[in-house]
Amino acid sequence: MKHFLSFEDFSREEILEIIDISRKIKAELLNDVKIPHLAGKVLAMIFEKSSTRTRVSFETGFYQLGGHPIFLSSRDIQLGRGEPIRDTAKVISSMSNMIMIRTFGHDRIEELAKYSAVPVINGLTDLCHPVQVLADYLTILEEGFENPIISYVGDGNNMTNSLIMFSAKMGFEIRIATPKNYEPNNIILEKAKKIAEISGSKIYLFNSPEEAVKNSDVVITDTWISMGMEDEKEQRIRDFKNYIVDDNLMTLTNKKSIFLHCLPAYRGYEVSESVIDGEKSRIYNEAENRLHAQKGLMVWLNKNLKI
Repeated sequence: MKHFLSFEDFSREEILEIIDISRKIKAELLNDVKIPHLAGKVLAMIFEKSSTRTRVSFETGFYQLGGHPIFLSSRDIQLGRGEPIRDTAKVISSMSNMIMIRTFGHDRIEELAKYSAVPVINGLTDLCHPVQVLADYLTILEEGFENPIISYVGDGNNMTNSLIMFSAKMGFEIRIATPKNYEPNNIILEKAKKIAEISGSKIYLFNSPEEAVKNSDVVITDTWISMGMEDEKEQRIRDFKNYIVDDNLMTLTNKKSIFLHCLPAYRGYEVSESVIDGEKSRIYNEAENRLHAQKGLMVWLNKNLKI
């Protein structure tokens, strides 16, 4: 049985299998072909962090696949009142076929997976956000970039960590531009570099956004102030003031480049209004692809229960 906690545990071939299923399922939906791939199945969705896209995409997606999703807020279940994760994992996995959790520390999802009898999906942790990167890659492929040069500008957060590991696995070139002291997780970075030696991936870290985006195909950013960092807001705004993705920065990229943002976005901070609402922006395609990519992931996990 496979869990989907990070890209570290997945091969390039497995990632491509998931994306291939996602593309086929998206085509089915667009052609009004209804195939209940997960008929009779139950998805337990645990939310310790609030969400728009994660909840709507997983709930809608599992329903469209013929299954029944259950929304479980931490305010509504005993996990939010101090029940041990192992107890929650054993109970919920005895009554469902798959668990998705959106939480804080990555150790929480690792413990949940350890004691779960069914596949666990990372809907987001403070360390990684792999389902978002699956949607990003589906969007990138739809734009015709088979071997993209990806640039990320901003905070070295969970999105950055997942993009680095994903690119290392896929053999892509990834360029990260962050201010000093905001670099991505060093443990993930070192693991990715070892993988890159085999895959041919190139991983670059910059402090200059201009250097990072030069001739790149895809520019990605994220909010500077993630959930739980509100008390750092003023300091972060000062530290990231030169890291806004604006028209001047985008002129340095490939002429056919696209802009991605996992949302929610704060116009005028990490990205200018003219870029996020401009012709290079694919943020709404990207958001919709959360639905299709995650459906592909869930079908793949269901098919590989015996691994």
